[in-house]
Amino acid sequence: MTAVALESGYWSSLGEGVGAILLYAVIGLVLMLIGFYAIDLTTPGHLRGMVSEGKPNAIIVTAAGIVSMAFIVVLAIYSSAGKLSEGLIAALIYGLVGIIAQVISVRILERALGIDIGAALHADTYTTEVLVVAAAHFGLGLVVAFAIL
Repeated sequence: MTAVALESGYWSSLGEGVGAILLYAVIGLVLMLIGFYAIDLTTPGHLRGMVSEGKPNAIIVTAAGIVSMAFIVVLAIYSSAGKLSEGLIAALIYGLVGIIAQVISVRILERALGIDIGAALHADTYTTEVLVVAAAHFGLGLVVAFAIL
């Protein structure tokens, strides 16, 4: 009969890992909510309402913004190299700076390209220019995320 023995400190290490997951999940959720409200505040109309109404362009822009925030949080976690307190602080600060950089940059890009984001978000049907805005969110999220490294 073979006995399975766990290494000393296994349960402690497992508990710390679970705690880290929960803390990073909270930071990620908070940053994604802040990012959503930053996008909402800087776009014409009530974004949350448009998403609830099923406006396709509002949904695409919102989804792109949330995914781009996830890029930033993931790279901030990765760059912390296992140091929980430093990783949490980095994720929070980089996330907030990323939100600001992303919102400003996307608004500038929309104006430079002549995209009427208000009209696009309020449209009941899909419009192609929303892909440019979504790509801007993805691209800027990646830029900020890789700048963390």
